[in-house]
Amino acid sequence: MFHINNIIFQRRFLHKRISEVLCIGIRFCNAKSTNKNNKSSPPEKSPPPPPPPPGTPPPQTKTKFGPLSDADRIFTNLYGRHDWTLRGALERGDWYRTKEILCKGREWIVNEIKTSGLRGRGGAGFPSGLKWSFMSGPADGRPRFLVVNADEGEPGTCKDRDILRHDPHKLIEGCLIAGRALAAQTAFIYIRGEFYNEACNLQYALAEAYKCGLIGRNACESGFDFDIVIQRGAGAYICGEETALIESIEGKQGKPRLKPPFPADVGLFGCPSMVTNVETVAVSPTICRRGGKWFASFGRTRNSGTKLFNISGHVNRPCTVEEEMSMPLREIIERHAGGVRGGWDNLLAIIPGGSSTPVIPKKVCDDVLMDYDGLMAVQTSLGTAAIIVMDKSTDIIKAIARLSQFYRHESCGQCTPCREGVPWMSKIINRFVTGNAEPAEIDMLYEISKQIEGHTICAFGDGAAWPPQGLIRNFRPEIEKRMKLYADKLPKKETVRLCNQGRK
Repeated sequence: MFHINNIIFQRRFLHKRISEVLCIGIRFCNAKSTNKNNKSSPPEKSPPPPPPPPGTPPPQTKTKFGPLSDADRIFTNLYGRHDWTLRGALERGDWYRTKEILCKGREWIVNEIKTSGLRGRGGAGFPSGLKWSFMSGPADGRPRFLVVNADEGEPGTCKDRDILRHDPHKLIEGCLIAGRALAAQTAFIYIRGEFYNEACNLQYALAEAYKCGLIGRNACESGFDFDIVIQRGAGAYICGEETALIESIEGKQGKPRLKPPFPADVGLFGCPSMVTNVETVAVSPTICRRGGKWFASFGRTRNSGTKLFNISGHVNRPCTVEEEMSMPLREIIERHAGGVRGGWDNLLAIIPGGSSTPVIPKKVCDDVLMDYDGLMAVQTSLGTAAIIVMDKSTDIIKAIARLSQFYRHESCGQCTPCREGVPWMSKIINRFVTGNAEPAEIDMLYEISKQIEGHTICAFGDGAAWPPQGLIRNFRPEIEKRMKLYADKLPKKETVRLCNQGRK
């Protein structure tokens, strides 16, 4: 019995081996014939890549950026040399074919803004097309609001006020187009209380637009109803933060809200809202008229378009100028502001994006590009593009201490790290001015700033922490030198006593 089973097993094993050999031979023959066919016939072409989705910015091919030609400037009355009323605005091309833009629909407007690569001009630099698309969902019965942030309170920044007083119709037309993209029928322009002349010009331009049917019921005969309300603030810096601004419009204290929910879901009066900057809204009509690809042709990829730069401080001709993004910082200053007072070699440092951005020394300013990515690479930020130039006559420690005093005064006091930490930083850095401190306190100040940064409800804490960080990162030897000079002037016991007194 065992022998029979063994024979059966051997036969099955042999049959299995023969089958495996036959399969291997068949596969070999098929592979050989396939290779012959491949040699004789040309290889199949790979299918073309799918087209990019709508709203994708085109790739940038330029390597040199700026200067901007006059034909490409969006703000053609930036210096107030022409008539700022409706008549002058129409002569400069504002309100041209606005009805056609509105009739193309929400999706077309949002895609053009996405194609342009426009990023928020208020400081954060968030992609505007993406932000506008957050409110593209179906209506839920609640009204939608557009909120324009004209509460320009950043030290060194003065671009929005020039738009308000010299080109107000650009902002009003931009509100109408942005409102159409968001399906919002009401816009609130929150303007800084100190901007009295600017508010008067804006109110007059708004009355002109209502009178001519450009806004209001059936705006521009497009069938779209749209109203604009001007709300004046009381000068609080914190109301530049979007949720604090919303609180102020509602009649409450200007203190930031916790997020989420975000304003796109629960904003002004509990309704979907979008808060955006004056310059961001004002450029949207030109983008829609000339095309998103035209706007994207300026600046490097992810840094598209033109930008208003404020140049102040120790320059020969302080000014506000519209230039192409990604232009070298040095070229902007020398071309439009007449260069640094005393020559470029007399430069000490520059704050490139308003008071809340870290200061950079001359060696960085020589080659840095004025755009989001270029300044981020050198540990600072474009911010509002307010360039504050400081020559070698500047007491850099005292300058940053003055900024710390400003943020100490403007804190709303809602968050503990900001409420307690910013005054602490201000006290320490004020002693740095005279040198009445110890070198170990430099690291202590840096650590305090890091405990504030990223630990508050809004970005105010970050803005207050960055100026001291930039000072320590780039001018630490100057701080230590001043401490040494102060210590050398006093006996050792007296130095210890004063340092302990300063800490108290």
